[in-house]
Amino acid sequence: MVITKPTRRTFKFLIAAMCAMTMSVLANVSANAVVSAAWLEEHLTDPQVRVIEVSVVPGVFERGHIPGAFNLAWHTDLVDPIIRDIVDPERFTQLLRAAGVNNDSTVVLYGDNNNWFAAWAAWVFNIYGVTDVRILDGGRALWEAQQRPLSNRPTVHTAGDFSITATNPALRARLVDVLGVVQGEEDAAILDIRSPAEYEGRIFAPEGFQELAIRAGHIPGAVNVPWAQAVNADGTFKSVDELRALYAAVGIDGTRPVIVYCRIGERSSHTWFVLTHLLGYENVRQYDGSWTEWGNTVGVPISNPAGTVWGSN
Repeated sequence: MVITKPTRRTFKFLIAAMCAMTMSVLANVSANAVVSAAWLEEHLTDPQVRVIEVSVVPGVFERGHIPGAFNLAWHTDLVDPIIRDIVDPERFTQLLRAAGVNNDSTVVLYGDNNNWFAAWAAWVFNIYGVTDVRILDGGRALWEAQQRPLSNRPTVHTAGDFSITATNPALRARLVDVLGVVQGEEDAAILDIRSPAEYEGRIFAPEGFQELAIRAGHIPGAVNVPWAQAVNADGTFKSVDELRALYAAVGIDGTRPVIVYCRIGERSSHTWFVLTHLLGYENVRQYDGSWTEWGNTVGVPISNPAGTVWGSN
C-alpha cells in the first residue's frame, strides 16, 4: 500500500469541510431554538405547538397576550418563593399539563423584559427534561411592534399528558461549585453578565430593583459580557458569528465549562440560552443564586474594583 503525504490543498479542503460542518450544526441549533414572529403566527392553531408567556410586569398578560398563550408567573409558578428554589417536579408537571403540554409538544416561550424570564423558564424546562423548547425572537415587544394579534380572553387548554421522564440538574451551579472554581479546585470560566457598573462595584443593583446584596463587586476571576450585547436593537438575537466572536473575545469558545450569573438569575438565563442553544456549547451552568447569594454570604471572596461599601452613603 502506498501512503502519500497530504498536500496543502488537501489540508485546505479538510479545514473548509470541517468549518462547513460546524456552521451547519450551529445553524441547526439556532433554527431549532428560536422562532420568528411570522413562524409563530402561522402556527398558532397547530395542536403540536403550545405557547407560554412568562413576563414580569403585573397585568401585562391580562391586557393582551398572543392568542392561545398560557400564562406562567416566574416568581410564583416557576419559583418557590419561600425557600428560593426552582419549582418542584410535582408542581411543574401540574403546570405543564394545565398548559396543554404533552411530552411530544413544541413549547414556545416569550415574555417582556427582553425575554429574560422566558429564558429562565427555558432553563427550568430543560432541567426537567423538556427538550423541544424554543424562544420567540424579539419577545413580546417585537410581536406588539409588528402589530400581530393579541387576545385578552382567558386561555383554557385540554389537559396535557406531560410527565417528567428525565432531569438534568447539571445545568445548575450552586455556591459550593462556584467557590470551587474560585479556589482553583475546579476548572471553569465564570461569566458575569451584569452591567459594567455592577461588575466593577460602582452600584449594588440596577435602579429600581429591590433584590440587593450588602456587598458590591463581582466573583473573583469572572469576566464581564453584559447580556444585552447578545441582542440587536429590536431585541432579536445577533447572528451566530457575532455571538461566537463576542464571547471568544473573553476566552469563552466552548472548550471549557462555563458558569454564568447575574443578580438573581434572570439576565444570566438569557446568556445561558445563547451559549447553550444558539452556540451549542456544552457544559454551561447557570448559578441562579447569583450575586444576591454570593454578595450576601459570609466568608466568600469578592473583587470590588470601585471599593464601594454598603451603608457608607
